[in-house]
Amino acid sequence: MSVLPAFAPIWVITGLGYLLSRFSVLGDRADQVLTRFAFTVAMPAVVFSTLTSTSFSALVNPGLIAFVAGTAAVGITAAVLSRWVFRRKRGEGVVTGMAACYTNAGNLGIPVALQVLGGSSFIVSVLLIQSLCMMPLMLGLLESDVPRGEGSRLRALLMLPVRNPVIAASLLGVLVGTTGLHLPDLLMQPIHTLGNAGVATALLALGMSLNPGKSAVAGEPRRGELTMVVLLKVIAQPLVALGVGLALGLPQPVMLAAVLCSALPTAQNIFIATSQYAIDSRFTRDAVLITTLLSMATLSMVAALLS
Repeated sequence: MSVLPAFAPIWVITGLGYLLSRFSVLGDRADQVLTRFAFTVAMPAVVFSTLTSTSFSALVNPGLIAFVAGTAAVGITAAVLSRWVFRRKRGEGVVTGMAACYTNAGNLGIPVALQVLGGSSFIVSVLLIQSLCMMPLMLGLLESDVPRGEGSRLRALLMLPVRNPVIAASLLGVLVGTTGLHLPDLLMQPIHTLGNAGVATALLALGMSLNPGKSAVAGEPRRGELTMVVLLKVIAQPLVALGVGLALGLPQPVMLAAVLCSALPTAQNIFIATSQYAIDSRFTRDAVLITTLLSMATLSMVAALLS
């Protein structure tokens, strides 16, 4: 079964973003406006709606052990190598680790799961982990790396839920989800709509960043580090998940779900986050594009071999 149709919207919208920038349809600073909208409005909406609409019982899944093991192993390895081999700053090491392990579980993972697995329950569990743990952890580490005095640093971390909309949305989502509070549709429908807009917004901004003449994307070529991230993401992460799954004796459908989700490419959310924190967004942009291109082959192989 082919997973290639799920990639079509990604390439079409990314290409449209490049054309909009190339011909100055939206102005010279459109990519900055779109990334700011995605980070401050759309991403919090996605996180909040995911946490409030998904039962936390979805985390009770043996396949998630294999997925989390692969994610943690690859993310930590990439961060350590970035810090000590490539001599990057702490914030850059965090970004490298996340680029190597943060999967595109949303706009790509859901259609791939529906096509190959016949359902989206496992990928929803992955989204829950990302919204509840991974994204807040990354943003918290990036905030802690911003140069400040000791007192200012402590105050900044304490105020993080107020200053950072994604972390605020995570905390509110957990509060609503665990208390069973039912929010009216009048409130939730606009939140869902804003969240849905985030995917297209992020992909448009990604495409605009490919136009060197008008993009605000900064950073130097990091070919060795980029190669490491790509190999860890598209090869090592699914292999670790497969190894852990075999060790645990997971049944075939659960094994397929864990490995397939581990083989998904780097999510564009990492590009959006680095654009906001001015941490080499060129590196994360290239990681998203290259892993997405290569995962067209690796996802097809996983589906063929494990189905």
